[in-house]
Amino acid sequence: MNFIENPKVLEILRNYPKGIQEKLATLRQLIITTASENEDINTLEETLKWGEPSYITKTGSTIRINRKKSSQDEFAIYFICSTGLVDTFRVIYRDTFTFEGNRAIVFNIHNEIPIAQLKHCISLALTYHRVKHLPLLGA
Repeated sequence: MNFIENPKVLEILRNYPKGIQEKLATLRQLIITTASENEDINTLEETLKWGEPSYITKTGSTIRINRKKSSQDEFAIYFICSTGLVDTFRVIYRDTFTFEGNRAIVFNIHNEIPIAQLKHCISLALTYHRVKHLPLLGA
């Protein structure tokens, strides 16, 4: 997989408080790793959308990561609300994640990130255009 890194993203991440910085770096690496493990993804582009680290593939839907402006201890992974991704994640992982409407999975810096489950969600987002016609996105 070809990863197009954006140095401005790393600069943005370095400006966060240490606890949030580490968690967002974990999400970033999880997105990159998940994309690299999927043979259907040729290129993952890292960019900034609305000043937030964002990840785009030709086969998928944009993923963004950021701290929650309303809380010092929360951060989130955001998905395009019109895709139905979060609605699907809510059905599959209702007891695993905390959701914000139909656009985000929210985490607290004091809690562990459920890696396997989040990788599944990220994979569905990164391949969304290939699975959007399937019930529960083929999950």
